[in-house]
Amino acid sequence: MKLIEKLEKIKKHFEEINQQLSDPELLKDRDKVIQLSKERSDLEDIITCYKKYSRVLNNIKGNKEIIDNEKDSDLIEMAEAELEELETEAVKIEEEIKLLLLPKDPNDDRDIIMEIRAGTGGEEASLFAYDLYRMYMRYGELKGWKIELIDLSESGLGGIKEVIFTVSGKQIYGSLKFESGVHRVQRVPQTEGSGRLHTSAASVAVLPEAEDVQVEVNQVDLRIDVYRSGGAGGQNVNKVETAIRITHIPTGIVVQCQDERSQLKNRNKAMKVLRARLYDLKLKEHTDEISAQRKTMVGSGDRSDKIRTYNYPQNRVTDHRIGLTLYNLSNIMEGDLDELLEQLKIADTAEKLQSNN
Repeated sequence: MKLIEKLEKIKKHFEEINQQLSDPELLKDRDKVIQLSKERSDLEDIITCYKKYSRVLNNIKGNKEIIDNEKDSDLIEMAEAELEELETEAVKIEEEIKLLLLPKDPNDDRDIIMEIRAGTGGEEASLFAYDLYRMYMRYGELKGWKIELIDLSESGLGGIKEVIFTVSGKQIYGSLKFESGVHRVQRVPQTEGSGRLHTSAASVAVLPEAEDVQVEVNQVDLRIDVYRSGGAGGQNVNKVETAIRITHIPTGIVVQCQDERSQLKNRNKAMKVLRARLYDLKLKEHTDEISAQRKTMVGSGDRSDKIRTYNYPQNRVTDHRIGLTLYNLSNIMEGDLDELLEQLKIADTAEKLQSNN
């Protein structure tokens, strides 16, 4: 009955929202209408499931009454056969409802800022960081997402020391949040003449974009430096001081942007990254609290965790958090990430269900 009680409370709240939305006076408060409409939309699937569940439970009750009170053996036999089907359906709907009742990550709908940095492994690590960047770019193109470069630091042989970019679209953070961590590669580097297998690494950080209201940035806490851009960029490079470096003094966080030719645009992009990193600090505190209560399998997002190995000789990718191995590395590096990301979501959902029981 605990589940029914919970569903009844949700149904009552849903009816209250409908009542509020039908009030003409509410139309004057646009923000409240948007908030209630979103809340109503989030609850609709649960309400639909609950209605279906109620019908099945009523039918189960009716069939049990027939079995207990009816004299006709044929009717009893039919009721018993139908009861078995109804009970199976009830269990199935219960599982659907439990999934729908799982708390949703409020950040799942957000756009993200992704950061990729070369780790251990010298020039080969830089080349691998570029390969990861290209992999996510290809995946974003296949999904129709908008990707915008913020900062890029290249290495000598076509690799990258660091790249920061934004990804905009639908359910971006929800799709990519489990990519944070250390990615390891095993392959024979282009720089290796003897054909020896090397292991290198790159780190990935996925930060949900933060709104101004979520992160308060005091201007007196910022040191802003302006300098000339370096690298590719046409005639503007090294002639006009358009690049921006912002230091957040209380935390020591440093962000920079030199991609745009406008100092103002670079400053706006750098502030976007700073807000995301400050918001990420707040999220990490919250995640640490959750981790203290239960051991999360895929949801920690700790960038020091080795999460995945890309083995080129065997065309193999292994995600160490869920023990998943796929033998389609060449496709994955071309942006075919759907199966990998879906398995991570399934594992996370299964763990949440278990912790809720």
